[in-house]
Amino acid sequence: MHIKEETIAILKQFDIGNKFASLPVLPKASVLIPLIVKNGQLCTLMTLRSEELRSGAGEVCFPGGKRDPGDRDDVDTALREAEEEIGLPPADVQVVCRLVPIINKSGLLVTPVVGFIDESFCPCPNPAEVSAVFTVPLDFFTSDKDHYASHGAAGMMGLLHSFYFVDPDSGSQYHIWGLTAIFAILVAALALRRTPEFDVVFDPEDPLSFFQRILQRKTSKL
Repeated sequence: MHIKEETIAILKQFDIGNKFASLPVLPKASVLIPLIVKNGQLCTLMTLRSEELRSGAGEVCFPGGKRDPGDRDDVDTALREAEEEIGLPPADVQVVCRLVPIINKSGLLVTPVVGFIDESFCPCPNPAEVSAVFTVPLDFFTSDKDHYASHGAAGMMGLLHSFYFVDPDSGSQYHIWGLTAIFAILVAALALRRTPEFDVVFDPEDPLSFFQRILQRKTSKL
């Protein structure tokens, strides 16, 4: 089976669908985690936020943002934001699944939407929002080589994960950390069926149960 089809079959098992639609009302956001098969290797596309932005300036993230009133669901939000930020047409994304949402430090309920895009996609970043677009091999997020972790800084997640990635195309170094790193580790562990070489708070055999418990515990207090 081709790597793309195999990965889709694996990830679809973890699709939450509308499972959390009945959660207490929280401000919502979505990110698109774009997967690409590049030279036979699974990669993900990431962005560097513009220094001009009011929040998260200069940080690495996945394309995404807050839910707009016109968005039908989390997938709509992720696709709209990806088009606005990097010029990715929604029709060019093969949406695979939605994973368990995580409440971020600002109180937003952030849903990761995973989808495949073609290797030939050429980003057209919106300079007001994005200053760089780059791809990272997915197995980078299961390796301990360029991974660092600190205790106590990530609140409910236990460990604050950081990676330092040097883009071989540009020579630029990117610091990938926080919620973005958690999403990247989660998708890598699921898609590659690989246990990270470093400690994580979730069970690599059943990673979504941990995030579901955290979400239910947080929302039960609302």
